[in-house]
Amino acid sequence: MTPYTITDARINDLEQIVQIYNSTIAGRQVTADVDPVTVDSRIPWFHEHTPDRRPLWVLRVGDEVAAWLSFQSFYGRPAYNGTAEISIYIAEAYRGQGYGTILIQKAIAECPRLFVTRLVGFVFAHNEPSLSLLRKFGFVQWGYLPEVAMLDGVARDLVIVGKVINPEEQSASD
Repeated sequence: MTPYTITDARINDLEQIVQIYNSTIAGRQVTADVDPVTVDSRIPWFHEHTPDRRPLWVLRVGDEVAAWLSFQSFYGRPAYNGTAEISIYIAEAYRGQGYGTILIQKAIAECPRLFVTRLVGFVFAHNEPSLSLLRKFGFVQWGYLPEVAMLDGVARDLVIVGKVINPEEQSASD
């Protein structure tokens, strides 16, 4: 595997973050967006992230952003503060090389510091690579929303997966 670094995203990373995100739209497997997003439209989203509670990380190979992971607040109300939604996007040239695994491992390890006790993911049911990756780390199905998305005239199901973060597991893996 090519050497990499993981850091908090900087505003000047946003263009590459958006490029990676937009590269997944045409495949109709990863996102419910059907048209590319703009860097300007993602600036508020970028600023919603904070390193101490809801980070946005970039995985760099050299100077290039190869992948990114974001923590998002779940449902936006205080009682849900211990739960975070994670999203992972990997540039096409870096898919299948283990970077998703690396980012999920880091996310799980950082949960105690971030005061996160539950991680959730929203994944299309036909996105087996992402579901398989999450299952590898103990995510299980917590919900299933049939035919809630329409992509190119095809109704798509959404799977909600979750994982309880066990502090004892974290200390045992350190």
